[in-house]
Amino acid sequence: MAVGAASGRVPDVESLREYERRLEETTLRPVLVTSSWYWVLVGVLLAVIGVGVYAWTTQLDNGLVVTGMRDRVAWGLYISVFVFFVGISHAGTLISAILRVTKAQWRTPITRIAEFITVVALVCGASLIVVDMGRPDRLLNVIIHGRWQSPILWDVLAITTYLTASVIYLGIPMVPDVAYFRDRMASMGHRTRAAFYRFFAIGWEGLPGQVKALSRAVGVLAIIIIPIAVSVHTVVSWIFGMTLRVGWNSTIFGLLFVAGAIFSGIATLVIVMALLRRIYHLEEYITKVQFVNLGYLLAAFTLIMMYINLSEYLTTGFKLEEGEEFLFRQLFLGQFAGLYWFYFIGGLAIPGLIILFKRTRTIAGIVTAAVLVDVAMFAERYFIVISAQRVPLLPYEPFDYMPTWVEWSIFAAAIAFFILLIAVFVKIFPIMAVWEMVEERKLLGRDGESAAPAPDAVRGRS
Repeated sequence: MAVGAASGRVPDVESLREYERRLEETTLRPVLVTSSWYWVLVGVLLAVIGVGVYAWTTQLDNGLVVTGMRDRVAWGLYISVFVFFVGISHAGTLISAILRVTKAQWRTPITRIAEFITVVALVCGASLIVVDMGRPDRLLNVIIHGRWQSPILWDVLAITTYLTASVIYLGIPMVPDVAYFRDRMASMGHRTRAAFYRFFAIGWEGLPGQVKALSRAVGVLAIIIIPIAVSVHTVVSWIFGMTLRVGWNSTIFGLLFVAGAIFSGIATLVIVMALLRRIYHLEEYITKVQFVNLGYLLAAFTLIMMYINLSEYLTTGFKLEEGEEFLFRQLFLGQFAGLYWFYFIGGLAIPGLIILFKRTRTIAGIVTAAVLVDVAMFAERYFIVISAQRVPLLPYEPFDYMPTWVEWSIFAAAIAFFILLIAVFVKIFPIMAVWEMVEERKLLGRDGESAAPAPDAVRGRS
């Protein structure tokens, strides 16, 4: 988005109107125009999801014995994917909220993308918990007969609260843009679509009182959502950290999980916005600025993650209590060594180096770093969940867990479901926060001076 230029003057009314018109048309185009490739993608995703549903019905018919999980390794791929999805949910609500609170001006083209990634990731993550249950019909028993002393109940309440808050945080700032869609659909004679958007526009007309209330509500939500997001992944970590099991019995797990969530969340945001930018030609609005700034955040979190890993493994390895030696050997030299060293070198060191050097700090380079980070963070979730369960609690041989075709099929279906929800979202709702981008352009002069605010920037128009 070209907010500034070298002339040093405030954009005139005509240029603002032209910018606003062009932005609105760009945002509306994905809703009105659907290519054949879109339907091919949807068909492939539905096929993958169909295989996953078949695998789940097989699991329901035969029990969890069709998975690789047993009594010694009771949590496997499903819980690893659950933790990963909850982590990348921080891509939106937390990142968007922090950038909004700090008034980072480059954030506006990507806030909408970030916010709906949060909702989609939480929905996918929560579904993995249901899949992991041998008897999903007993899900309500967690609420009806749950014990307040159980971290599992804390997790259910935290994720439910986070999902509810994230849906509200996604929906409220979208109201003015949905109102624009409402008016455009009505003017084009699409009555059903107009009625749909009229419901979500909740009577928005862009009146000064509505504008003021919206701005206040968004500001309050941004502040509230930050501690909720931090608490969610902290509580997820407590499911592991509240045990006495070697490898999980750690007081630093909360910090590790929250930092890892933000880390993988930023990476996911980079990947998704790069794809949407390419597919829907958003190059004018999502520029190198957004990629570089998110790249700097990725680089900062590579250092944070390295520090936490050093602190965790140095303190436990220095003491090397009973069971820790077995964990360290399988993690650094044995069964999980490949995953761990890929995580540390491929997911922390290499992405950091890519962003460090100006020559590789390009859009392609930052997207490559983000892909490495996401793959590595999934590997980290996997070996955290599995490796600790292999440490013998009694004098028996360690159990070698390996996911079966059922687990891999459901894992693939979860990824496909994540992509499908994003694909459906961008065909229904505004892909960018038009009113925020226009308001920012009106408030900022081309050399940083302020222009007079215009409440009609957030009105729904035909």
